[in-house]
Amino acid sequence: MKEDYYELLGVSKQATQDELKKAYRKMAVKYHPDKNPGNKEAEENFKKVSEAYEVLKDEQKRAAYDRYGHAAFSGGMGGGGGASAGGPFHDPFDIFSEVFGGGGGGGSIFEEFFGGGGGGGRGRGGASRGSDLRYDLEIDLEEAAKGVEKEISFRKPTTCSKCSGSGAEPGSGVKTCPTCAGHGQVTASKGFFSVRQTCPTCNGSGQKIEKPCGTCGGEGRTNETTKIKVKVPPGVDTGSKLRSAGNGEAGSHGGPTGDLYIVLHVRDHEIFDRQDENLYCEIPIKFTLATLGGTIEVPTLNGKASLKIPAGTQSGTTFRLKGKGMPSLRGGYYGDQMVRVKIEVPKSLTSEQREKLEEFALACGDADDGDEPKGFFEKAKKIFD
Repeated sequence: MKEDYYELLGVSKQATQDELKKAYRKMAVKYHPDKNPGNKEAEENFKKVSEAYEVLKDEQKRAAYDRYGHAAFSGGMGGGGGASAGGPFHDPFDIFSEVFGGGGGGGSIFEEFFGGGGGGGRGRGGASRGSDLRYDLEIDLEEAAKGVEKEISFRKPTTCSKCSGSGAEPGSGVKTCPTCAGHGQVTASKGFFSVRQTCPTCNGSGQKIEKPCGTCGGEGRTNETTKIKVKVPPGVDTGSKLRSAGNGEAGSHGGPTGDLYIVLHVRDHEIFDRQDENLYCEIPIKFTLATLGGTIEVPTLNGKASLKIPAGTQSGTTFRLKGKGMPSLRGGYYGDQMVRVKIEVPKSLTSEQREKLEEFALACGDADDGDEPKGFFEKAKKIFD
């Protein structure tokens, strides 16, 4: 039986979308194949948590899963491919893809798609579409904010250079399959019924190679390492997918090439937490600054920004730096940066500092003379009376 999606991510069924996203990021980092090279168990766990998040982050699919469980998607929810080189990628819960130029013309555009495409069926002549591939790519938050170009490398089946994908040794030919007479199917009689099935001789191609290519063994493909450049647009987040048309597996026997899907994972940042387009951080300030007020410089993804601290600021107060967050993936909009201040209390004082602070306490009526802060304790007293 398939494992429960909520248990895979380590969250309850009442988890919010933010809790789901944080849980997925944690699991994705833990099991990412780049951090666990050669660990098949980690790779399998990575696929499972990715599949779980793809379902639960969509409200409609999550509702269907909560009601029917895995049976809601029994029509064929494919797992992802491998991480670095990716296997066939059949992901029916993709939200969007981006077509990007890897050296060719054309910019990035968004397109809605459903399903990873997968390998096409075998047509007459033996040709079939190559499978789609998946590549998991980690980037920093700064790269996600500004956009970046990355070069990735992976192995995949490519068209055989010797036979140009035909599968036949140069100089030899292809003849009609003698078993099915070129139809690709044969009829088998079972009692009163006749059943048509794929020809066992040509595997449905309708043709038979006289002399298979010595390099590819008649398949028309060989495994080779491929390098391509990936343009990551500003604003992507963990789970975003990029589509590179024609960079998947080569089709067999000259069939069309599949596509490559790059699944992005944004690394956790040491200062900022991200929620959609907004960034959150916490900075310490001196209690004197909180009391008297002033201006400080705070870090942003684009350098430093000035933040005015009003006199009398309390610990935990959150300030907004408008437009200092992440860019919207569709452009034209920036989120905000939320800065939460935490007041630091000095751990040690000189005798002079202590004397002056005690004078300040006396002036404020805060000296430790046994009097209770009336406002709070009077309210507390009413509760217990």
